[in-house]
Amino acid sequence: MNLRCFRVPIIFGLALMLATQSAAASPTLKLNSTGPNVLLLQQKLKLLGYEIKELDGVYGNETEKAVTKFQHDQNISATGVVNNATWRALKGLKEDPSIKLPAPDKIPAYDKNPSSNLKLVPNGRQILPKSKVSALIGTARKYIGVPYAFGGTTPRGFDCSGYLQYVFAKHGIGIPRLADEQYRLGLAAKSAKDLVPGDLVFFTTYTSGASHCGIYLGKNEFIHTSSSKGVRIDNLNNDYWKPRFIGGRRIVK
Repeated sequence: MNLRCFRVPIIFGLALMLATQSAAASPTLKLNSTGPNVLLLQQKLKLLGYEIKELDGVYGNETEKAVTKFQHDQNISATGVVNNATWRALKGLKEDPSIKLPAPDKIPAYDKNPSSNLKLVPNGRQILPKSKVSALIGTARKYIGVPYAFGGTTPRGFDCSGYLQYVFAKHGIGIPRLADEQYRLGLAAKSAKDLVPGDLVFFTTYTSGASHCGIYLGKNEFIHTSSSKGVRIDNLNNDYWKPRFIGGRRIVK
């Protein structure tokens, strides 16, 4: 769904969409969620006076913080997760008329992640045909230089696992959203010697277990989204990644 269809007119659209949320099961939104419902949430919070700078349809830290504060103010369990109770509370409050949303052409277009319509592949199986490896790596290389964005799942900004999910979805392969979930794909490989281009590599960084991931390119190189420099190619043997490498997953069949 293109947000250009969702935006006009903004205030009428907000009222209509919030009414729709109450008429059916409201979508649960949380950190890393993306799409029109997240944009709706961000617009409503901003109109209620909560600090939302980015109306981008991406549920990042800023949105989570605003939701948590809103829930606290409304005596709702302050989890940062938008549930039915949160939607009901949002619907029942009037916006501050002095607050103006950006004009529709100032709101960034939402670049839909193609994974949303794909069925997830099974764990523990090789899922990438050799015939698709070259094209998939070519797609991965196209995004070199795209900046890092926590929770990012589109070319406007990727995190490590969002990048992998997006690239694979471009080739009709639905993989899970998070690195630790992606670590269950394919077959275990402890050494890069057991990997071929197109397989996945995993690292432990800010937390134990698989918390960072990339696509193996061969010759000890992998492509990934670095938190400091965005999408780039690095070597498994460099001083930073070598001690953090926990293994690969053989997904090429």
